[in-house]
Order: sequence, then C-alpha cells, then structure tokens
Amino acid sequence: MKLTKTFKAFFENEKSGGILLLFVTIISLYLANSSFQTEYVAFWEKDLGGHSITHWINDGLMTIFFLLIGLELEREIYHGELSSIKNASLPIMAALGGMLVPAAIFLALNFGTATQNGAGIPMATDIAFAIGILSLLGKKVPSSLKVFLTALAVIDDLGAIIVIAVFYTTTISFINLSIALGIWGLLFILNRMKVQNLIPYLIGGVIMWYFMLNSGVHATITGVILAFVIPFGNGDENSSSYKLQHFLHKPVAFFILPLFAIANTCIAIESDWHEGLNHPNTFGIILGLVVGKPLGILLFSSIGVSAGLCTLPKSLKWAHILGAGMLGGIGFTMSIFITILAFKDPETIVFSKIAILIASILSGVFGLVYLKYTVSKKKVV
Repeated sequence: MKLTKTFKAFFENEKSGGILLLFVTIISLYLANSSFQTEYVAFWEKDLGGHSITHWINDGLMTIFFLLIGLELEREIYHGELSSIKNASLPIMAALGGMLVPAAIFLALNFGTATQNGAGIPMATDIAFAIGILSLLGKKVPSSLKVFLTALAVIDDLGAIIVIAVFYTTTISFINLSIALGIWGLLFILNRMKVQNLIPYLIGGVIMWYFMLNSGVHATITGVILAFVIPFGNGDENSSSYKLQHFLHKPVAFFILPLFAIANTCIAIESDWHEGLNHPNTFGIILGLVVGKPLGILLFSSIGVSAGLCTLPKSLKWAHILGAGMLGGIGFTMSIFITILAFKDPETIVFSKIAILIASILSGVFGLVYLKYTVSKKKVV
C-alpha cells in the first residue's frame, strides 16, 4: 500500500511525539514523588486569571489538539482511509467495538455506583502513544496496519469527542451556545464564499471558544467543529486546511500533548496506592482497556467481515488486528482527559489516573511483544 506524503508526515510526528510523551510522563511522576513534590504540585494548581494552569492547558491548549484531530479526520474523509465506504468500514467497525465493549465491561462493574460516570474512560485511544509503540517495530510493519491503526485511533477520538459532548455536559447556557454556533455559521458562510485567508477563521475560532467555554459544553469541542469550516479545497499543499494541519503537527506533538501529560500525571503516589486498585472503578478501567479494547476491536471487525460489511486487506491478518487492538488499549492522554470530566473527587481522579497508567503500560507491552512475533518478516515501504 502506497502511503501519502501527508500520512507519512503525520505518522512520523505521532511516532516521535509518543516517545516524548513517555519521557515527560516518567519525569513528571518522578518530580511529583520527590523532595520537590510540594512545589511541583503547587505550580500546576497556581491561579492564573481565575483558573489553574492545568485548567488552562486542559480547556485551552487541548482545543488546538482537537482542531488538529478534526483536520486529520476531514482529510481522511475526503482523501484518506475514510474516503470510501469500502475503506472506512473496517476501522469504523473496529472503533465501534473498541468503544462499546470496554464501556460495557466498565458498566458491568460500576453500574448504579457513584463511579458509573467513568464509562467513557476505557473507550479512548491515545494516537501518539499507540503509533509510537507500533513504530518501534520498524519497517517490518505492513503499511496497511499503520493506516488501519491510525484510522481506528482517529475514529476512536471522534467517538470520545461525541461522548464528551453528550455525556459530560451538565448544565447548558443556550445563549452562549447559540452565539458560538452562530459564529460557526458565519465561518461556514466564509468557507462557501471561498475565503482562503486563515486569519478570520482563527479569530472567529477564538471567539467561538470563549462562548463555548461559557456554554457548559466542553470548550475543546470548538476545535473539532472549527476544523470542518477551514477551507479544504482540493486538499493539496496550497489549501488552507493543509497549511494549518501541517503547521500544527509539531506544536501539538512536541509541546501541547507533552505539556498536557506533564500537568496531568503530576500524581503523588501514596504508599497505599495499590488499595485503590480493588475498587470497581479502577478495575473496570484496567479491564476495559487491557481486555475490552482488543476483544471489542477483534470481535466487531470479524462480525463486519463475516456479514460482508467490510473486507480484510490482503496484507493484514487477524493477528495484526488483534495486535492493533492491544495497542488501542493505550488510553493515556484521552482517558485522563475524560477522567477529569467524569469525576470531581480528587482521590477518585488520582486512582483512575494510576489505573490508566497501568493499563496503558500493559497494553503497550502486550501489543509490542505480540506484534513483534506476528508482523511480516519482509520489509515493507
């Protein structure tokens, strides 16, 4: 399978970004449990304009991350793996299973309890980490597996965005929401008028973000819907969408996501940390990500192929799909993001983050070891 220049650039950035995420997470955990613990934790909680630094990262900078996800999704729909029903059906089915089965496992353990709101946590996949682990296998990895995992993760993130918008919105200010959507409508009109200059879209996006922030709907949703009014044109290097997407790749991979990881893995691990693993919430997160993800992805993919809804590419084997499913269990940044929205109790958040870290490590190791012995020995381009 021939990979496009845009996809290769995306894959390389995500690969390097995933390695950087691992590094900064280790550093953050070390500092949060060192002699600098008090000062380090206090720094991220420092008030800045009425909100903590962590809050500005989660609600502000992460909007730019979701803007990039939206641009990637738009490109996949127009020119990529999702541009035809035949190509899109397999990763769509896989992503659907990778969201529903982990959520079902979590709810089986937590339904009717105070932590049932965390069902969205094991539904997520961290694109950067998943691709970063896959890249460690080098050129032995079939191109179709790279495309499948990337498409799966992008669709998975879209699912997470929908979950955030629908299930983690409590009270809504319809006035602010209407203004935000009104601004989006104006930007859509600019798009239809073929206005290519990015400045009015970016200014409008910032204003839209402000009103979305005050609407009750999570502000990061702004990034996704803004992406779909950025002029795509024919998708070449001269299009506004391509230019913005290309510009955002490195800042997101090497600054925004690492900063998010640092701020949100600032976890002071107490001596009794393991006791929290006995709770249905943490057990549900670990089981959902480590077992539910690969099970759901493999199960729904096989159902889709058996029902004739999709086909398995010739260069892929079911073992590859299972391995990709294991890597899909690396929830990390997206799972942590949903954790912050799902819970208010600090202790529950900390134990949830620990569970996510454990599950992500296990999924990454299992996926890497399993795929190492299942990918083709023949080098592929």
